[in-house]
Amino acid sequence: MNSWENFDIQAVTEELVTILTTYGLDVIGAIIILIIGNIISKWLPGLLAKAMNKRKVDVTVVNFLSNLMRMSIMAITLLLVLAQFGVQTASLIAVLGAAGLAIGLALQGTLSNVAGGVMLLLFRPFRVGDFVEVAGYSGTVKALNLFNTEMATPDNVQIILPNASVWGSAIKNFSFHSTRRVDLLMGIDYADDMDKARDLMLSVIQGDERALKDPAPMVVVSELADSSVNFTVRIWCNASDYWPLKFDMTKQFKETFDKNGISIPFPQRVVHTVKE
Repeated sequence: MNSWENFDIQAVTEELVTILTTYGLDVIGAIIILIIGNIISKWLPGLLAKAMNKRKVDVTVVNFLSNLMRMSIMAITLLLVLAQFGVQTASLIAVLGAAGLAIGLALQGTLSNVAGGVMLLLFRPFRVGDFVEVAGYSGTVKALNLFNTEMATPDNVQIILPNASVWGSAIKNFSFHSTRRVDLLMGIDYADDMDKARDLMLSVIQGDERALKDPAPMVVVSELADSSVNFTVRIWCNASDYWPLKFDMTKQFKETFDKNGISIPFPQRVVHTVKE
């Protein structure tokens, strides 16, 4: 017997009509939700990325936040689709929330580093190439990412710090401003001419092109110490000239004092003996 003879077209048609009548609107609604969710997941993160790019936010942060927003929108879209078919999403959200909490507790150190990395990339207290002091370490910033900050000390030792400790500590950025001030303490003998010593130091400073004229250099008597009359010397320069100028000024002051009869005294102590 031919199997087609037992095929009831009318019954199948009625079944399809029943399915379409029962679930057709739900399927159409789910498709519409997916289409709208897909459009929003592309449009809204793109809008956020454009806004952050206009403010010159780091590309790493832009990509991270854009992807996070896209995934969040798609997750919400999926929940709405499930709700369209009568699935109880409240319990599903509770399960996902509990799972997220457990994962968050297990990875709290890593997540805090990510949060610190986002804050560092958003607010930019320093940039790659800056010389900074942070979390008890000093060095030049070599790399900054979401999890850690890489630095190199002046003697070229690599230091990798978790971003949580970097963001949670005081940050001293020596490269932030274009100019810096060189501070020196110079002492002369009590028998030497203070005005002559001051004029000599000013002439040395004015003869160096790296010393800025504005703000003007300052050479003042700041202390009458035990063994010397101390001068505080303050010289403004470009940040890149700080250390070379500091070293050169120290050397030139000493050489100029030697040539002009100004002495830098050694610490002295007078001991009186009493004969019994």
